[in-house]
Amino acid sequence: MTASSPLRSPQAPKNQAKPIEQLIPAMDDTESFLAAFRGRIPVVFLDFDGTLAPIAERPEAVVFSAERREAVRKLADKLPVAIVSGRDRADVEKQVGLPGLTYAGGHGFDIRLTPSGAAEIPRDEADPLAAELDGGLAGLVERLDAMEAALHAGLDGIAGALIERKRFSVAAHDRMVAPADRPAFAAALEAARRDLRGLREKAGKRLIEFLPDIDWDKGKAVLHLRRALGVDGERYVAVFFGDDLTDEDAFRVLPEIDGIGVLVAGAEEDGRGRTSHAFFRVADPDEVCRLLNDMVA
Repeated sequence: MTASSPLRSPQAPKNQAKPIEQLIPAMDDTESFLAAFRGRIPVVFLDFDGTLAPIAERPEAVVFSAERREAVRKLADKLPVAIVSGRDRADVEKQVGLPGLTYAGGHGFDIRLTPSGAAEIPRDEADPLAAELDGGLAGLVERLDAMEAALHAGLDGIAGALIERKRFSVAAHDRMVAPADRPAFAAALEAARRDLRGLREKAGKRLIEFLPDIDWDKGKAVLHLRRALGVDGERYVAVFFGDDLTDEDAFRVLPEIDGIGVLVAGAEEDGRGRTSHAFFRVADPDEVCRLLNDMVA
């Protein structure tokens, strides 16, 4: 995308990150959370892993309970809802299992809109990266293939190391790697990142992900989705739920649109020096489920 593209957002106002211990516990002060809407209609953006479903050791082992699915379904019956995940879009659509939602996979690189009353959404609105990716998709596949091969060369001998290939990225997970083997894991990553042509790296929880070197992330995806779905007026407020470091891209832009960030982080994360640009906090996917139910009670 060019600097003059209408999809580019202006520079967001500075939003000072603060220690997560200072975030407002939404379940302890639900009235303050709901009052923050100030009578506006919530437009709800939901991460998946760690937010709607507990993180599993392997991505395919994740469990999205019927109770949580029902909470999202009830929410979507009354409010605009979009799933914004690092998973491939087809994967997260299958995991959530609810037709009629808007899904953004690959940290926003792969978007499928559900029109809100519009008969048709123009292609550049439905897929803001289409032109850019169409022009270099073959090259991108080659670069991801090369990175995947480099990661396998360095990590295949490390017990517990997991390499996850996605449509628009490749990730290396160390969640199951023994602490004694993590220096070797880090050394293998250092070797793989010597050739990042066309790619950039992004840190997440117990993983490093290599994505297209395009100025796009979950924050820009949220700004785009609001416009494309026609829910960017003063009547609406964006509410983003997320747990991972990659979700900070969304939390960081929310002040620009007077939105609300909700971090999902349990007590085990306290005292580790983590900061966030979110404003509220819940402990786990069960509390997310309860808060979503409160939003439409």
